[in-house]
Amino acid sequence: MSVDKIPLGNSDYLEMSNRGYNTFGEGGPGDYKNVEDEDMSGIRGTYFRDGRRKIDYVLVYTEEEGKQVDPKHLSFRERFLGNLKKSKIETEEETSDDKGTKVTFVKCHCPFPVLKYYAEELSFKAPLERRKTDKVNWSERMLAKFHLPNPFFEGVPNPPPDYFTCTFQADKFHLFIGSEKPETYFTDTERTRVCYEILETAPYGKRQKGEIGIERLCAEGVFVASYPLHVGPHKRPKEEGPDSPGDEPQLNQRQVLKAYWGRWGKWLKYQPLDHIRAYFGEKIGLYFAWLGQYTAWLLLPSFVGLLVFLYGIATIKSPDNRDALDICANGKNFTMCPRCDEKIGCKTWTLDDSCGQAMISYLFDNAATVFFAVFVSFWAVFFLEFWKRKEITLAYQWDCLDYESEVERPRPTFAALAPTVERNPVTGIPEPHFPDKDRAPRIYSGIFIIITMVSLVLIFMLGVIVYKLLVYRPLAANPLFSKRALQIANTSGAVCNLMCIMILSRVYEKVAQSLTHWEMHRTQTEYEDNLTFKVFVFQFVNFYASIFYIAFFKGKFIGYPGNYTKLFGLRMEECGPGGCLIELAQQLVIIMVGKQIIGNVKEVMIPLIKQKMKKRKRGKKAVDLKPRWEDDYELVENEGLFDEYLEMVIQFGFITIFVAAFPLAPFFALANNIFEIRIDSNKLICESRRPIADRAQDLGIWYNILDAVAKIAVISNAFLIAFTSNFLPKLLYRSTVSPNGSLDGYLDFSLAHAPPNTTGEPCRYRDFRDEDGSLSKFYWHLLALKLGFVIVFEHFIFATHHFIDFLVPDIPEELDVAIKREAYRAKKALSDNPTLNENSEDELDEKNIDIRTVH
Repeated sequence: MSVDKIPLGNSDYLEMSNRGYNTFGEGGPGDYKNVEDEDMSGIRGTYFRDGRRKIDYVLVYTEEEGKQVDPKHLSFRERFLGNLKKSKIETEEETSDDKGTKVTFVKCHCPFPVLKYYAEELSFKAPLERRKTDKVNWSERMLAKFHLPNPFFEGVPNPPPDYFTCTFQADKFHLFIGSEKPETYFTDTERTRVCYEILETAPYGKRQKGEIGIERLCAEGVFVASYPLHVGPHKRPKEEGPDSPGDEPQLNQRQVLKAYWGRWGKWLKYQPLDHIRAYFGEKIGLYFAWLGQYTAWLLLPSFVGLLVFLYGIATIKSPDNRDALDICANGKNFTMCPRCDEKIGCKTWTLDDSCGQAMISYLFDNAATVFFAVFVSFWAVFFLEFWKRKEITLAYQWDCLDYESEVERPRPTFAALAPTVERNPVTGIPEPHFPDKDRAPRIYSGIFIIITMVSLVLIFMLGVIVYKLLVYRPLAANPLFSKRALQIANTSGAVCNLMCIMILSRVYEKVAQSLTHWEMHRTQTEYEDNLTFKVFVFQFVNFYASIFYIAFFKGKFIGYPGNYTKLFGLRMEECGPGGCLIELAQQLVIIMVGKQIIGNVKEVMIPLIKQKMKKRKRGKKAVDLKPRWEDDYELVENEGLFDEYLEMVIQFGFITIFVAAFPLAPFFALANNIFEIRIDSNKLICESRRPIADRAQDLGIWYNILDAVAKIAVISNAFLIAFTSNFLPKLLYRSTVSPNGSLDGYLDFSLAHAPPNTTGEPCRYRDFRDEDGSLSKFYWHLLALKLGFVIVFEHFIFATHHFIDFLVPDIPEELDVAIKREAYRAKKALSDNPTLNENSEDELDEKNIDIRTVH
């Protein structure tokens, strides 16, 4: 679309503009100059000087005193602002002194005809009639059924009205609710979307070079910031106490969210999702809806995981832990082979040295962990199935069910850089087009770079393995540290691995963003899906590579005395005396919990530090005297939801893929998420600038990733139980070797004798081998049992998954009826003869359709 003229399809706009048409009429907020007693961050901070034109967006640029302005930047800025005026965007400038730096705020306002035109272009939803459906979540319904009080419910003031809608049509404007007051018809979020669309498509240089849009201008330093305004302060009136909910009718949207959502005391209450969506948009609303449901669903696996852990503590001295008890009681009778080469001073040791590790290992490796792995696999399936229903219900309520298929337009950047124009095969409308033959080489190049970065992760992991081998050798030879040598090497290696993970994560995200931008994806959804896939593939390998190594490879290929496998001349590391499962649990704790602590500290501290630095730089001007645009400028730039989703999906992998090794993982995830919701909500409300209220109908590719992680978790847990845990070896011993079905003699049976003349003195090592080093019959029987267990386990879970998917429809029956009903009524309302069949409508009303959501 040309910026020289808005193709409204009629001549009304220029005519109204030439006549000085006031789109807001009478009854506005009042004259800016005469409002002396109003809060500067309220009316005077969100309107132009005339007190009538609302500020829809703010652009900021700075000029240092005594320093010449870059001519190129000045030219770009003047051309960009000139093109905004051609697009009929009204602007007004304010200046402020910032310790020798002149800060200029360019306030942007979209007149009503511009909003009306873009509302149709962007396929906004327009309200036709209030909905009469009830919103009841399952917990509220169950508590009411048993006549129990609901501790989660809280009445939140000023609930956004719920309408059934249809796509906006300018020529049918008079049919929509609120059309009698054009000045208040469009919401803040809708005005922001329109203004951002114009700002992002306005050129400042040559289109062929991609010199277009406010985002690139900010990246090049022409403008230092661009943002929509918050509706007002987040603090409540001064006369109210700090814990008072306030005079509800007088609270603005931001204050309501702060009082009823962004406070630590609200962790037990339902999230006000409709308020979140009305203020921040559907995309952010869906994220918090998913995070809230995910956190609520974590309660059950957290409780069961605690029971499993307590079961391990309660039965630690039972016959089921006979091998560990024998280690502590009789371990001194078993001389074990050296853990490293004897040439460097490693000596034999007695098995009783590993008594403590063997006892602790039982807490994570007992019969209950098998049950827990099956339970979590089913839990993940049910969670994702019920989220699909919740997601579709919210998309219906928020009028974005058909957003991706019918509404979403090409990205402004794509539209600016696309070399050709072709007709859309669905709509027939000419659209910017990027040929597939030109995109294919870029995608292949991106794949090559991803493979290179993944290889880099594996190289770093190999470096950590070598580091542990080098650290362990001198410690094992030192009598002072020999008993703790393996633990020191593993712990320090895990910390080093975590540092490598965090550094590589930041580097790769920048690379992935550049790659995805270069690939020229048509819509914002396609762009985000491709970026998400790239980053997740890398992060999956980055976070889980070392854990997969410990779970499935460490200690499996070390060989035996006289025939050890070596890496760079060093003996391959083997599992500790307590087995690999305890090391896996240790690695999970350090990486999972460490990542959560670092992430939460970063989310809390970095915005506060940035704010304090900005305020110190800006001077000590009283906050209550600043207009809204200055107050918001001091806030931290909003960074979007990508990192938030990634953090939660990585966490989902920790609590599902490796839960058999660490039953407490869901509990740590639950504790983290309770803090996460409060931290994220407070950051959005108080600490960051208001984001663009983006629309979305679902989680996008994140759901597909979650589904893939759940499937990987089934396979992973099956192999963990079969090949890493001692559950199956003990089970086979009881059923085929032990004469009385107990674990008597299992310890001696599980320790092989070193082949003669391979060590200085006779010693034992953990493996099922004969005295000549060959694998025993028990080993092959055990291998068959392990493979059979894996096949039965995964087939049982996957078959149940498909059965649940078949039984539980994605769209609830009541919702399906309501969608069809509203589509019929919208069609009738906008037809040339909009008379509805009252009898049919009454019949539908008698059905008492309720849209039941799950919070």
